[in-house]
Amino acid sequence: VPEDQADKLLLASWGLPKAVLEKYHSLGVVQMFEWQAECLMLGQVLEGKNLIYSAPTSAGKTLVAELLILKRVLETRKKALLILPFVSVAKEKKCYLQ
Repeated sequence: VPEDQADKLLLASWGLPKAVLEKYHSLGVVQMFEWQAECLMLGQVLEGKNLIYSAPTSAGKTLVAELLILKRVLETRKKALLILPFVSVAKEKKCYLQ
């Protein structure tokens, strides 16, 4: 992330509603890793273009997907489909995203 865009590491700089930010903050998530912010700033990803990214287990891939989904749902008022690999993860995210 370029120095002049270092604020993009903070979740608060992505235009998310206060309630969403408070939920992330309550879970200890205040900022992203540099690679996560870079994913969100690529091309027209925030406008709905495709993004393919890869990272090790527990690296933070889900946060990128959540932020993209949340922004699109809130901005377009359309539904989104989030496919997760395990029932336990799906149940966790269901509670978390409600």
